[in-house]
Amino acid sequence: MLLAIDVGNTNIVLGVFDGDTLVQSWRLQTLRERTADELGLLVDGLFAHSQIERVQIRGIILGSVVPPLTPTIKAMAQRYFGVEALTIEPGLDTGMPILYDNPAEVGADRIVNGVAAYEKFGRGTNRPLIVVDFGTATTLDAITAKGEYLGGAICPGVQISADALFQRAARLPRIDVRKPSQIVGRTTVGAMESGLFYGYVGMVEGLVRRMSDELGGHALCVATGGLATIIAPEIPLIEHVDPDLTLHGLRIVWQRNQS
Repeated sequence: MLLAIDVGNTNIVLGVFDGDTLVQSWRLQTLRERTADELGLLVDGLFAHSQIERVQIRGIILGSVVPPLTPTIKAMAQRYFGVEALTIEPGLDTGMPILYDNPAEVGADRIVNGVAAYEKFGRGTNRPLIVVDFGTATTLDAITAKGEYLGGAICPGVQISADALFQRAARLPRIDVRKPSQIVGRTTVGAMESGLFYGYVGMVEGLVRRMSDELGGHALCVATGGLATIIAPEIPLIEHVDPDLTLHGLRIVWQRNQS
């Protein structure tokens, strides 16, 4: 079995694969101060409450956008699983050419999202892809019809926007991000909910449309990330939603590096 670990700015997501099948996944809060032993005990507890034993894990792959936690996770993998984690980093063969001006600048999550989207939805369609990840930041990544990573756009995540409104405007309350019952808000909270939700929908829809035009039109759009299931239904241009896209991308890269 394979343990895939996606370290994001808000959450650490762990997924266990039996072959190509994701059999179990967990989500932990990202705390940069955690030690390898603290993480090891947390992961040990998660395995104890599942039908999977740690000794069944034969490989570990790690994708991290939080550099301080990368060596911590690698130390945890070695200490608690006896496995050296394969890490998404410059020089690793992902099977996807990176056409960024400086390939080392591309986050691990953006690369593996592109790999998974192309393999699951794009290969054989002769269409370019746009991958939208609704995470702490919202990223839009462009993949050519030949499976090459081109680049994309990075925007503040919708929760970051909500927090900024609360912090910078003295009379505005903190709100949760959700779809409001109507666009014309009749209260301050309703107006904020409408502006955040539909403003975000409009931003992503506009970016996808413009990016698709730049790619020659008719791009296939795939969404992932925590808010994908809430926002994607409001954007007809998004054709597929896969909350586990990043984990599958990690699995695919790991399989490609086994030979």
